Order: sequence, then C-alpha cells, then structure tokens
Amino acid sequence: MSDKKCIFCKIIAGEIPSKKVYEDDEILMFHDINKSAPVHILCVPKIHIDSLNEVNQENIKYVAHILEKIPEIAKSFGISDGYRVVTNIGEDGGQSVFHLHFHILGGRKLAYMG
Repeated sequence: MSDKKCIFCKIIAGEIPSKKVYEDDEILMFHDINKSAPVHILCVPKIHIDSLNEVNQENIKYVAHILEKIPEIAKSFGISDGYRVVTNIGEDGGQSVFHLHFHILGGRKLAYMG
C-alpha cells in the first residue's frame, strides 16, 4: 500500500534516487539529503503509514522492525555510544513528510532538548 503523491513512497518505489543504508522487504533506511547532523539517516516502512498516530496491530511489525535495526545501523556508522532517534507527528510536531519515518542523528555531541 503506497501513496502516489508521497515522496517517501516514490523513493521506496525507486522513482526517486536515494543513498541507501539498509533495505529489506519491510523497511528502507537512507541518508537524509537535508542533514541535521554528520550522520542523518531516515528509516521508513515500505507501506504508507501517515504518522505514529496511525500505527495499529496490522502495521506495528514495520515499526518494531525499524526499532530493531536502528542499533545495528548506529553501530555500523560508529555512533552507538550516542545518537538520537526522532519521529515528528503532525504539522505542529514538525512533520513535513506525511509518511512515518524515524531520523537517526549522530556523529557529534547533540544539544540537550529538555
């Protein structure tokens, strides 16, 4: 299930190129072109889910799989001692692409967000 207008669905379909980090049948991880840190990777499910608010029993396996893979990817980029994982929900939460995605940010000391 995909959304033909969604940029991440187009990346998943191969219509828009990306610098892939990891891919399997359920998820895709690729470098963000608008980096906020030296390491900035986007992690997306291969099915279209608008945001974390849309996660349910039918699609939770995609989120679980992403969360399972993140530590492995962080280790492969040498940032496993400290990194941030972020997902934005809704326009007020800073979500700009309405396809659930997680940002892995690291490679430098990150500012406290409290």
